[in-house]
Amino acid sequence: MEMGGKGPKLTSAEISSLWGIYMNDSAVKCKFGHFLAKAEDQQIKPLIQHALDVANGNLTTITEIFNKEQYPIPYSFKLNEDVEIDAPRLYSDTYVLHYLHLSAQIALQAYSANLALAVRADVYSFFNECISQLTRFIREIKELLLSKGLYIKSPYLPTPDQIGFVKSQSFLTGYFGKRRALTGVEISNLYANYQRNAFGVATLIGFSQVAQSKEVVEYLIRGKEIAGKHCEVFSSILKEDDIPVPTTWDTEVTDSTDYTFSDKLMMYFTTALIALSIGFYGSSMATSPRRDLGSHYERLMLEIVKYAEDGANIMINNGWLEQPPMALDRDELAKKSHL
Repeated sequence: MEMGGKGPKLTSAEISSLWGIYMNDSAVKCKFGHFLAKAEDQQIKPLIQHALDVANGNLTTITEIFNKEQYPIPYSFKLNEDVEIDAPRLYSDTYVLHYLHLSAQIALQAYSANLALAVRADVYSFFNECISQLTRFIREIKELLLSKGLYIKSPYLPTPDQIGFVKSQSFLTGYFGKRRALTGVEISNLYANYQRNAFGVATLIGFSQVAQSKEVVEYLIRGKEIAGKHCEVFSSILKEDDIPVPTTWDTEVTDSTDYTFSDKLMMYFTTALIALSIGFYGSSMATSPRRDLGSHYERLMLEIVKYAEDGANIMINNGWLEQPPMALDRDELAKKSHL
């Protein structure tokens, strides 16, 4: 992508978003490198290659921006340190295709938020191009999922005979007595949160099989169990309204136990998934008027917040947590000036 002149100084939002994308895409480069080397489906291979090309392009563009600003490039993740490209395949091609779909959807939301906060012309142009590329890419993935009969659609709703208005406070209740039927938005939230957790279970099963550290293995297994429990909560609510529950991906994990990804890389992806879950639960709680749903989301959020803290401590203790862009510590500067 062509970049313009240096322009005004980067804002905190711009630096943080660019830094975060650099970290993520360097990790994606490692993960997708292994996926591409082991892919057998000739229809999926070009999509993996496209995702790799986009990640490499983003890394190049962000490096150019940071170099112009004389801002340090993150250490991030390296192909020669954090992945064994030629290790036996850990996930099936079906898993990889769904992973491409889910990760692209999440990236699109992030890029949209970053675009809204971008001020400098070159940064705005970068995010605008990212969104344009990603919308076309998501369409390609959907078409392939549909052609293979793998696309998981959210449930359909009946068409009402006429418009209606809420006439009772019982619309908000849900703790005692008969609960009202779920709204379309509540169903969408529950369905999507189930899917993400089910996919998380499969991801963590694979990670736990190839992790090297006992501490990391135990942490990943704990995460798998938490995600599985959350799936049970969401599925039980959906089943109350006779709404079908989405599929799981546990069988898409191979039995490989060979070193594939570094513990550092797997912990990064795991903690990133937790952070996303917290955000999705918060959004779901805000758009779910039924009180029992809000209570569920609050309880589940507290559980994964604690899990996230434990993960951060593991990363800090092992020297894996790279420090993000931060404000100056004025008090510390004042102390140094008097030494």
